[in-house]
Amino acid sequence: MIRPIEIIGGGLSGLALGTALRRADVPVTIFEAGDYPRHRVCGEFITGLDEKTIARLRLAPFLADATRHHRVAWCLRGAPMRMQTLPSPALGLSRHALDSRLAEEFVRLGGELRTRTRVADDAAPPGRVFATGRRRGRPAWLGLKFHVRGLALAADLELHLGRSAYVGLTPIEDEAINVCGLFHLCEDVRGEHAALLLAHLRAAGLNALAGRLENAEIDEASFTAVAGLRFDRSPPATDRLLLGDAFAMIPPFTGNGMAMAFQSAELALDPLLAYAREEPGWSATCRAVHTRLRRRFRLRLASANALHGFLFSPRRQRWLSALNRARLLPLRPLYHALH
Repeated sequence: MIRPIEIIGGGLSGLALGTALRRADVPVTIFEAGDYPRHRVCGEFITGLDEKTIARLRLAPFLADATRHHRVAWCLRGAPMRMQTLPSPALGLSRHALDSRLAEEFVRLGGELRTRTRVADDAAPPGRVFATGRRRGRPAWLGLKFHVRGLALAADLELHLGRSAYVGLTPIEDEAINVCGLFHLCEDVRGEHAALLLAHLRAAGLNALAGRLENAEIDEASFTAVAGLRFDRSPPATDRLLLGDAFAMIPPFTGNGMAMAFQSAELALDPLLAYAREEPGWSATCRAVHTRLRRRFRLRLASANALHGFLFSPRRQRWLSALNRARLLPLRPLYHALH
């Protein structure tokens, strides 16, 4: 007899895990509160995704048309600060495309996908995995995103630092550019849909960037927002099996959130396969998965959160700029610490 697995949340970690389990003939049901295709607040810039994870989860066909990125332009209040060459190429691909492809594959493999279905998170029976995305925090952080066309970029990724904000612009598939920003929530900033993101850019002192975007072709249907974000220095102690952002959310400037979602699915796969074959009990399975996740992500999370504050404070931003001018900013070692 094979034990079934339930996955709450049909994002990257839930879908990648579900498809991998189905390839091993494990009965899997995924419960997803939304539907497909859908836009998500996401940088859509994937760094740190290793070949082992791609091979184990058979992700290559879903990433085949992703754009390959090599250079990052750091900008402070619209002025160029540093051009960085990445040690390895990053990938640009929208969640609108990637989530839909993985969902279709999961269903093709015989998985049961229940969309527009919410499951209470206070019950954690054996075999239930929580891949529900971010754990809610104080409403201090606001994520905003839309796609544009007809915009020239200085590099494969433009990362703009503003007052209590940073914004990334990167090409994705079909010649679109993803614009995604993290802002301190400000009730005085008003706007509807894409205008809300432009208003936050101006409030952050990024007027030149706002003007560039206004002159581009904005895809209003791609606009999405999320509040109540929290970033984790260390994962929670829990007896529930958590994956992806539900386990720990890394600050988005790293470009590592999508990679961590896939990597958490890969790390959970073997323990869950053993559980499905009635080898260990559920408590032992949860401990095994969480131990793997902590070992893999502890340094990455600590490094990202140590740097995160420097990207928001005007004084600390000036320190970064001064260190960069003096060629004392160790971007390559920082990149490896964060990935």
